[in-house]
Amino acid sequence: MTSPDRPIKPDGQPLAAAADPLSLVRSRGYAVLLLIAAVLGVPISAAAFGFLALVDELQSLTYTDLPKALGFHGTPSWWPVPLLAVAGLLVGPIVRYFPGNGGHEPAHGFVPSGPTPTANLPGVALAALASLGLGAVIGPEAPLIALGSGLAVAVLRLTRKPLPKQATALVGASGSFAAISTLLGSPLLGAFLLMEMSRLSGPMLGVVLVPGLLASGIGALIFTGLGSWTGLGTYSLTLPNVPHAAAPDAAGFGWALLIGVAAALLGVGIRWFSLSLLKLVEPRRLTATVLAGVVVGAIALLYAEWTGHTASGILYSGQSGLGPLLTANAQYSAGALVVLVACKAVAYCVSMAAFRGGPVFPAMFVGAAGGIALSHLPGLGVTAGLAMGVGAMSAAMLKLPMTSLLLATLLLGQEGLTVMPLVIVAVVGSYVLTLRLTPPPATAPATEQDAAGPRGG
Repeated sequence: MTSPDRPIKPDGQPLAAAADPLSLVRSRGYAVLLLIAAVLGVPISAAAFGFLALVDELQSLTYTDLPKALGFHGTPSWWPVPLLAVAGLLVGPIVRYFPGNGGHEPAHGFVPSGPTPTANLPGVALAALASLGLGAVIGPEAPLIALGSGLAVAVLRLTRKPLPKQATALVGASGSFAAISTLLGSPLLGAFLLMEMSRLSGPMLGVVLVPGLLASGIGALIFTGLGSWTGLGTYSLTLPNVPHAAAPDAAGFGWALLIGVAAALLGVGIRWFSLSLLKLVEPRRLTATVLAGVVVGAIALLYAEWTGHTASGILYSGQSGLGPLLTANAQYSAGALVVLVACKAVAYCVSMAAFRGGPVFPAMFVGAAGGIALSHLPGLGVTAGLAMGVGAMSAAMLKLPMTSLLLATLLLGQEGLTVMPLVIVAVVGSYVLTLRLTPPPATAPATEQDAAGPRGG
């Protein structure tokens, strides 16, 4: 690609090549990079599929099979309390003693920081498995991004051939693309997520993204093939039986503005609360992580006893809960949905401060539940409320407006195209207000890895 000592601009463009990015595409090194991305996409996407399958198996084992084996008829509503305490007992030492602290802090959101060092991979995998498998309110996307980039670079180093840092970072980014290729429902969504979080811009954007898109497409094929072969499915975000959405009207645009404002306020509150809790957790990681698990379990217990719905509505990332929530929305009263939003949001805050995972799916679930709750009021349909809630809440938590818009619209299929104008208004309102309410982060000098390779941590 480029020589190791070629200077890099802060936006990731090599100074000598930025004027003519097509010269890179025509080079032999670029063709080699595409081949590497394609080849590595196969084992990395297979490893990501195995990781998600293991998480799903752990959730079934601990919350369904184990209570039955102990003689319970069903899963007791208090069951999450001791189980999440065990999760804290496992995650705390991993974060404290393993290299890399078990991955990035979810409360800090997505920050591009280059490929994951090989020594950090065991800690990232183990902390995420314990957090996700035992019910913490956290998503799998950030660990997969980190594991994908680290595995790609680790395999590349087995060749013992020296490569420029820029090329290594791009191969790491391609590994991240492959790892989350279908997790969000489409390779396109994963590509937009990584594109926005890496903050790439200028004429080099397409040149840098092409290897990742290739790895993502191959990864989607691997996920589909393994899902069909094993009968486990693709672990892709889908919503079956989406209700028909009416064409947008004046009332709908009014609701879009209101939902955008409400999501921004809630998102800023969640982030502030999780960061405040993180300051308390960090100095006493071992005991605080156990306590955090007990708190999340107690919140799930409180929700189950108060509303009569299962505690699983509070636990987990919410990825697999979005479909059942939409399908059974008539079984939830407006009050039950408000309690669901409040309990899920608090459990989300506590989990981000103590456990390891990503912020995407819990934000989507909170937004979806809030939008469905508002649909009990006049002038707002269920599908439009869900779409605007998902988009606005994702924009507030991720600060990635294009990804948030696509998450909310592609998720709904044909109905998503109908409500897209409303989602755009809700996402823009949420995103702009979130930026105005959030203090600017301290600036730091850009690095070559920051410019070229998102890790998700």
